[in-house]
Amino acid sequence: MVAKAAGRPSPPSLFNRLPVLRAERGLSRQDLAAAVGVNYQTIGYLERGEYHPSLDLAFRLSEYFGLPIEAIFSRTPFTPLSERVYGGSA
Repeated sequence: MVAKAAGRPSPPSLFNRLPVLRAERGLSRQDLAAAVGVNYQTIGYLERGEYHPSLDLAFRLSEYFGLPIEAIFSRTPFTPLSERVYGGSA
């Protein structure tokens, strides 16, 4: 988990599309965790933004989904797909 050191600002948030990618592929957290070699709780922590992935784990997730890392993780919130496709909020 990301801990805040005394007197230091918290690290920037890291947003991800893991829940959407899992849903598109019909995967449970357990399925994804087994595929990339982590505990299923790690996937939950990642999805909730309570844990930032190591570079190694980010690459394993990228390879598993066949997407570039920046399509899975971002320092800014992702634009909802409905807004990107239809040009407005649903």
